[in-house]
Amino acid sequence: MKESDKYDKKSLKLVTGKTAGWDELAKDCVALANLRGGIIDIGIENQANLPDNNQIIPEELPAKIQKRISELTNNVGVIAEIKTADNGGQFVRVQILNSASTSASTTDGKYYYRSADTTAPLLPDELSRLFTDKPAFIWETKPVKSVPNNSCDEHKLAQFIHAIHHSDRVSSFVKEKTPAELLEHYLMADGDFLTNLGVLWVGKRNDRAKLAYAPVVQFLKFDEEENRVNKIVWDDYSLNPAELLEAVWTQIPDWKEGIEVADGLFRKFIANYPEKVVRELFTNALVHRPYTTRGDVFINLYPDRLEIRNPGLLPLGVTPQNILHKSVRRNEKLSQVFYDLLLMEREGSGYDAVYEELLTNGKRIPQTIAGDDSVKVIVKKQIAKPEIISFIYRINSEYQLRQKEMITLGILAQHQSCSATELSSILNQNDETGLRNWLGRLLDLGLVEKTGKGKGTQYSVSSELIRKINFKRKTSLKNIEDHRLEELIRKDVTAYPNSGFSEIHQRIGEEINLYKVRRFLKLMVEKGDLLMNGEKRGAKYFIKQNL
Repeated sequence: MKESDKYDKKSLKLVTGKTAGWDELAKDCVALANLRGGIIDIGIENQANLPDNNQIIPEELPAKIQKRISELTNNVGVIAEIKTADNGGQFVRVQILNSASTSASTTDGKYYYRSADTTAPLLPDELSRLFTDKPAFIWETKPVKSVPNNSCDEHKLAQFIHAIHHSDRVSSFVKEKTPAELLEHYLMADGDFLTNLGVLWVGKRNDRAKLAYAPVVQFLKFDEEENRVNKIVWDDYSLNPAELLEAVWTQIPDWKEGIEVADGLFRKFIANYPEKVVRELFTNALVHRPYTTRGDVFINLYPDRLEIRNPGLLPLGVTPQNILHKSVRRNEKLSQVFYDLLLMEREGSGYDAVYEELLTNGKRIPQTIAGDDSVKVIVKKQIAKPEIISFIYRINSEYQLRQKEMITLGILAQHQSCSATELSSILNQNDETGLRNWLGRLLDLGLVEKTGKGKGTQYSVSSELIRKINFKRKTSLKNIEDHRLEELIRKDVTAYPNSGFSEIHQRIGEEINLYKVRRFLKLMVEKGDLLMNGEKRGAKYFIKQNL
């Protein structure tokens, strides 16, 4: 099993060696407890999938592990037991229970969380998110004692059952359940009562209105001077989340607006805000908001942009930088309902779909801003580069690109060229392997070309491809050929002797990769074409004729 935010592997030496790593184990248990719980298998090495086939676990070890973890942590529940693997070797499986209503910490007062397969300490500003998320984790499944499970809105229940029966994401086993069993299966009912999730989805209007923070949605439209010119509010609690989603799309006429873009002999209509983008971003607002926090969802439409503002903070572990590929379900059961009813993309791919839709329509990627009490997503109305629309369509028709490849190609087409550092920053990839995953087959297919090495690596749309399909774009120095860059530097230093690196870079073109410029300065010094006085940041460059 691969290590993740719910699973970890540890060597047996961690708890049996002379220098046992109990503190490390305690931190991992705290991190998992703070994110819905998880499993740690002790006795399996990091690179292995099974324990040593001759490994025998001392009978007293599970009890010792439970005792030590209880001594080193607060609000962490663990169950340790000996397991036998398929190869006959033994290991200890430690199940860390979800610290549902309280925050877990080490006994010295430190908090941790799990990000992918890494345990990380919580910074002071992240603690507030942990404290916000904790009650949200149990909100969905908490029974509402005043609402019996036979007190559903019959129409909403019938709609829910019909949608489940017609979903290709739901197994036949689930579809065969009775209505009461379906409510239990989706945790909309607990015993004799509906849960908060049940009231939210299939409850009657009056019961939904009594929920502490049932969603209220406001649509506000502004003119050029930011005066409000239209307002639509859904605040009577008559609609469940699925109906709210449909109302927002069908009752706001502005979504139908757009422009026509010439594409050869034809013209293509490009919506100001594509339906897939609007639906996905509003779905995210409903699914990922904390239902234990007061605040309305605002859909603000300005002449040049759309802003969707959601109350609360981003889920723990998610930042504006990693939101493209980091998925944390704050409302896990509500997310499952949305997914099963075909109302949202699979986990972790929603933002990918938004990026793909915007880039293929020549628009810029969305901007996410996390405030002190809300999260705002901004989508620009303007088409950044109309020529990209035809370019992407023709490329995808011929090569059938994967989603990640399409996103990467769209980014490179908009930027003309990106350094490895710039592209990694946009895609929030910290290593070369992650970046290769997003580039996919683009290099092998000849759609993208790579130049330079190390930090000077540059990616751009293939020059041959640009000529082949007559892709029109503005001239830029980003892709300047090596010999031309060398000549440009020589002419600049001739005209401005005794110049430093930043001065040269600014004059010849700041869009040129700075690592590439630095590398060529070094090469030209080594060849004797340039002379250098000083070192590092204090270095000045000149040529012999300037002496």
